[in-house]
Amino acid sequence: MEQEQQRRPPRIGSEHMSTALRHMRLAWLLDHFPPLLIWTAYVFVNGFVTIGLLALLAVVSETPFVFPSLGPTAYLFFFAPLGESSTPRNAILGHAIGLVCGYGAFWAAGLEHGAPNFHDGVYWPRILSAALSLAFTGAFMVLFRVNHPPAGATTLIVALGILSMPYHLVVIEVAVVLLTVQAFVINRLAGLPYPVWQRGGAG
Repeated sequence: MEQEQQRRPPRIGSEHMSTALRHMRLAWLLDHFPPLLIWTAYVFVNGFVTIGLLALLAVVSETPFVFPSLGPTAYLFFFAPLGESSTPRNAILGHAIGLVCGYGAFWAAGLEHGAPNFHDGVYWPRILSAALSLAFTGAFMVLFRVNHPPAGATTLIVALGILSMPYHLVVIEVAVVLLTVQAFVINRLAGLPYPVWQRGGAG
């Protein structure tokens, strides 16, 4: 019995897919394919489309509209779209907290005086910057009740100097907003009750 439960896809994903397929008049797919396969395809297609569009924008504008922590955010948007950490509020505010804390730590550690050179290896100012950024990001997310784990990666990207110019920080947050808007449109078109801002709020 326990092994059979482990082989089943998570219930929340099956419910999401059933709702989406009924909304798109594709419920017949459930009679021909396992729910897990359908859910897998949903995450694959939407992850490809959303990040692909942002990557295209990055190439055209020559700005960093794609960065590593955007991947986990996209995954959450389509793997668990109704989860608390996937709400627009938590995604947008979480990355914003990470950006501010990362830049603050980068500045406090004195790393803003020169371009990062990762061939120098790990040294004390960089260690201090990384530790401070993650500590403050986690603390502020708890304080403001913002739960979005990918923000922990965003703050390190900034604190380590990978993307640390003020202009880059604005672009990163704009990219998060654009990805969130894409997720909202796609999930709503699929018939999922994806919130406008947060669960239990408007939308």
